[in-house]
Amino acid sequence: MPSTGSNTTHAHAIIVGAGAAGLTTAIFAARRRSEAAVVLLDGARKLGAKILASGGGRCNVTNVRVTPADFCGGSPNTVRRVLDAFPVDQTVAFFREIGVTLHEEEDGKLFPDSNDAHTVLDALLAEARARGVRIVHPARVTDIVRDEAGFCLRVGEALWTAPRVVLATGGLSLPQTGSDGSGYTLARSLGHSLVPTTPALDPLVLEGDFHVPLAGIAHDVELAVAAEGSKPLRHAGALLWTHFGVSGPVVLDVSRHWHRASLENRRTTLTANLLPGHDFASVERALLARTESQPRTFLHNALASLIPARLADAILAHIHLDGQIPMAHLTKPDRRRLTRALHDWPLPVIGGRGYDHAEVTAGGVPLDEVDPATLASRPCPGLYLAGEILDVDGRIGGFNFQWAWSSAHVAAQAL
Repeated sequence: MPSTGSNTTHAHAIIVGAGAAGLTTAIFAARRRSEAAVVLLDGARKLGAKILASGGGRCNVTNVRVTPADFCGGSPNTVRRVLDAFPVDQTVAFFREIGVTLHEEEDGKLFPDSNDAHTVLDALLAEARARGVRIVHPARVTDIVRDEAGFCLRVGEALWTAPRVVLATGGLSLPQTGSDGSGYTLARSLGHSLVPTTPALDPLVLEGDFHVPLAGIAHDVELAVAAEGSKPLRHAGALLWTHFGVSGPVVLDVSRHWHRASLENRRTTLTANLLPGHDFASVERALLARTESQPRTFLHNALASLIPARLADAILAHIHLDGQIPMAHLTKPDRRRLTRALHDWPLPVIGGRGYDHAEVTAGGVPLDEVDPATLASRPCPGLYLAGEILDVDGRIGGFNFQWAWSSAHVAAQAL
């Protein structure tokens, strides 16, 4: 691929991808060297679609407390170094600087005071342009070649050259926003390998129809993901029953574990403790206490005081217990069956809704292929990687955006 000619444009640094990581990389790089020609290339006609779609259209910018334990994928030590280089307090200050003030909501989530994701996107775009960043779109990079002079990128018939390039192209999640995985191809062409990808933060599809009449019910549970050969992983939080299966924060968090085990062809089960915080014995004691204090109360009514009434009806029907019998008439074997149902309700997962609905991608470029202090590529000098393209995925609650801001800052400082 030629690197000179009338259709060639030169820059000091080119960032590929104008999502959360790409925009902030460009901003931080331009702030650091105001005289540098920083170019941002993106294939989308409308920029920032994933930012606009996040947080129900409000953009969960970050969380009040972010640690490496909130992430899966690559080395926790590398994740810690990146997060420490640009922590939450600096993120909050940065957004305040560009006109976006944040407020805290449940579980430490930080949202813009406007409750509108457009506020975040508009501020980032305005700051990038104010700092002299040249944003070119739609400009899909189809090829990158590195030689002794630097990098040459092809966009249609045009060529772009620079001594430094940042790949911030995202993953495969929400492809309608422009995340088509093309960055993985570019990274591999420059010498990187790839940890196989799966959806993460993905609603799960269940076999059968038990869930169908429960659609719309939300309640707290503790989920256990048991993959063959591994200890069960437990997550607590809100579950939402849907027409296709289950969703809600706790389901999204465990979905990556189900998908990864499935990718590895390991038999995996998912069960729900419908009374989180209770073990089998304490669930049975709770039922016995109801029997002693309210012996004439119908079984359905007693159960409906512990879990949503429609769910109570569905469980009783499924295990063939009459909800109209008094608690005093519940036999020990039936009480044990009910206890087991409440403590280990099976969720027969047959798959997820896929990248079209997943909020993030698990897998990507391995962290051991980048310098943890700079996110510079080890196999390809002059190349940097930031954001979702790396093998890091966070739980729900603003953590993936914090990874985007932090990794962007690290890469930009190194440029």
